[in-house]
Amino acid sequence: MSLEVDIDPNSGFCGGVTRAIRIAESWLEDKKGSRLYSLGSIVHNEAELGRLEGKGLVTLDPEDLRQMVDAGGETLLIRAHGEPPETYSIAERLGFKVIDCTCPVVLKLQKSIKEAYDRLHSDGRNGQVVIFGKAAHAEVLGLLGQIGGDAIVIEDRTMFDQAVAEGKIRTGGPIEIFSQTTKSPTGYVDICSALSRLVTRDGGELTVHDTICSQVASRHSELEEFARSHDVVIFVSGRSSSNGKVLCDLCRSVNIRTYQIGQCEDIRREWFRADDRVGVCGATSTPKWLLEEVAEKILHFA
Repeated sequence: MSLEVDIDPNSGFCGGVTRAIRIAESWLEDKKGSRLYSLGSIVHNEAELGRLEGKGLVTLDPEDLRQMVDAGGETLLIRAHGEPPETYSIAERLGFKVIDCTCPVVLKLQKSIKEAYDRLHSDGRNGQVVIFGKAAHAEVLGLLGQIGGDAIVIEDRTMFDQAVAEGKIRTGGPIEIFSQTTKSPTGYVDICSALSRLVTRDGGELTVHDTICSQVASRHSELEEFARSHDVVIFVSGRSSSNGKVLCDLCRSVNIRTYQIGQCEDIRREWFRADDRVGVCGATSTPKWLLEEVAEKILHFA
């Protein structure tokens, strides 16, 4: 027998990332020889980012933007993660032409958080917005920017318990909770259940918003089954991908022979046995072409 290799049909770019990359590629093709600036990495995958940079994409970080004096009419792409209102003001002041590629799901979430904040502070109410997400993640920073940073960000159950113990979450009053669109659905359920118990005990009021992207949410159950049905799982994602870490950890929780790689060169022959069935999968920021290259490399070990 020899190695069998399957590519997870559900892995690859989510809709928001696909849209942003398509718009960037179209712009670069249309204006050959011109630069297109992206505020932050358009995708958290080093291989795909390198491909786009070869076409003329230039990545700026927020500090680069703050240090600029005049953009001279250059074009700035806002990636799918979204940005706070302040970023648009800075870009306009510098003279950038802006292409806004914020994912529609994220745009809807930004609007919902702003509306919730206004509700929670109307008529003298002293409510709180709680966000289940990674504090330094670009999407979360964009969400915080909608409400002047006035929210509690919870990354996991440990941080939640600590925030409660320190009195940072006012469980005796009105609370509305949201999730970053790419967080773990089971983790969100756990946080919401724990918060609900405390709010009920203390006489508060809790509103839970279902804001995890449906495409991301369905990926969890599908990927768990994919990982369980293979002897070895090769998970392909960029090291800075938040979604990649969550999904790789999910695979490893049901299949201990799960290995995370960023490129073909990271694959090791000793991970495989002669008759293994290997599953290749990735994050919502992993391009299909890279999954195919990884599968082809593994087949060379057969």
